[in-house]
Amino acid sequence: MKRYEKPDVAVLSSKGQVVIPKAIRRKLGIGPKTKFLVYGYQDAVIMKKLEVPNVAKELEGVYKRVDVKIAKYGELTNEEIEAIIQKHRAKTS
Repeated sequence: MKRYEKPDVAVLSSKGQVVIPKAIRRKLGIGPKTKFLVYGYQDAVIMKKLEVPNVAKELEGVYKRVDVKIAKYGELTNEEIEAIIQKHRAKTS
């Protein structure tokens, strides 16, 4: 993406909503329910797309690993489950 681009005009609605121009949404991969960090700086509003991890999907991966180990070895200790969690966290970071 270019550092400086041609500006576009957006209008604030009576509800405080701003429509981000379609070209910018497309370029940045912004869609419905996208979350932003919003900063006010002097006379500017700065919005940064917030990447929120899908916690449910991550937990599903951990649960599957635990279930596989239980099926193979029987019940697991808390330490073994903690080791699986730590291994999963190391892979995703």
